[in-house]
Amino acid sequence: MAQSLDPAVSSSPALSSHDRILSAGKRLFARNGYENTSTVAIAREAGTSESQLMKHFGSKQGLLSSILDRGWSRVVERAHALDGSTSATTKLLNALESLVVVLQNDPELQELMTLEGCRVRKDSRDVLISRGHKQFSEIVETHLVELRRAGEIAAAVNLDAFRSALVGMAEGLLRDQVVANRSDFRAEYSFDDIRKLLEMVLPAVRPDLREAVS
Repeated sequence: MAQSLDPAVSSSPALSSHDRILSAGKRLFARNGYENTSTVAIAREAGTSESQLMKHFGSKQGLLSSILDRGWSRVVERAHALDGSTSATTKLLNALESLVVVLQNDPELQELMTLEGCRVRKDSRDVLISRGHKQFSEIVETHLVELRRAGEIAAAVNLDAFRSALVGMAEGLLRDQVVANRSDFRAEYSFDDIRKLLEMVLPAVRPDLREAVS
């Protein structure tokens, strides 16, 4: 399970109340779970008032949305920073790798993005999906389209399905690591293991390989 930071960090006067609340919310949501964390506890951890939390985020759900958005923004920024390669395959792998690297380097964020990333909104049936998650999916889709145009993905492959499969595979591998930290469940694999799995999936949709096995 993710280790807590020193509470003094979240209440540091060097940080704005907005950022202190984000830090405290991420820490407490990861430690205790979203449902078991109150806005009062978050405000206390952040060294501010509950009214400030409501002012900045509107609600506990609004705070979770902001935490997820900030996390996905880090993933998207890293994916864009590695987008200089001329190989569409490398760009795609680098994008998926960005998700793995950012989350594995931030265990609290890994817990929230994999366990709380698709929460059903309390007051409706809508699913809480981060804007950053959509942006990341669009990046992956852009690279898949480029691969299709280059003849690296067979025409019979549905790109929406393939995009969801790749992103879901990366998220699922990261989610199982969180589950393993919380229960009697094995998920003993490294970043390199995940990268190798992703590299093995891509050749399976090439037209020449599909023709060879049909």
